[in-house]
Amino acid sequence: MAVETDVKPLTGFDYMTFDVVGTLIDFEAAITDALTMIAEAEGVDLDAEAVLAVYRDARYEANAGLFPDDLGRCYARIAAIFGLPDTSEYRQAMIDAVGEAKPFADSVEALKRLGRHYKLIAMTNAQRWAFEKYEAKLGHPFWAGFTTDDTGTEKPDPAYFHHVFAVVEQTGGSKDRILHTAQSQHHDIGISRKLGMTNVWIQRRHGQAGYGGTIEPKEYTEPDYHFHALIELAEATDKAFDV
Repeated sequence: MAVETDVKPLTGFDYMTFDVVGTLIDFEAAITDALTMIAEAEGVDLDAEAVLAVYRDARYEANAGLFPDDLGRCYARIAAIFGLPDTSEYRQAMIDAVGEAKPFADSVEALKRLGRHYKLIAMTNAQRWAFEKYEAKLGHPFWAGFTTDDTGTEKPDPAYFHHVFAVVEQTGGSKDRILHTAQSQHHDIGISRKLGMTNVWIQRRHGQAGYGGTIEPKEYTEPDYHFHALIELAEATDKAFDV
């Protein structure tokens, strides 16, 4: 864990906000597993990292739709590059696969432990229909959950964060009592720093090259707290609260 000496301690927060897809839910595995099944059925060999790079470029085009419905359009780009059939059935299979993406192995237990100390808030760029599936798989740990359907925008738009701040303030809380936790430097860590939040970077791709299915940030932001897995944050939090 890398922590600056002047960072507010883990005991200094009432709320913990989370990115969901990529931090709690393993969407990259859902994408590559689904594409591997399609490729095997069609007799095509795929490289997982190459596929994720194409997905990433397609996902953030100007005409991108909402996640995960946009996986159908992204599949069309992947199919064209890797020689897969572009059918409505395969497009829907990609949407369904990502909608049913599973939690990382440590997510459920870590959230259960963190929920003993904070009100947990989900902040996802996914649509609500997908978030409800993810939340159920995670054990319904959230005090509140926000999706693109609720905010009308996606992170890293500051408006998304301000929407959450307003709800927290309406319930008697404040932004400085929120600890933001995420794996994406681009979507979460950089903008949370600019908005004056204390943040935690969960580096899910530790040991892997590149940024996988997540857009590469224009610049790296040094986080306030840095862990390779969510369970490490839960363990540090329990220790801070002397549990």
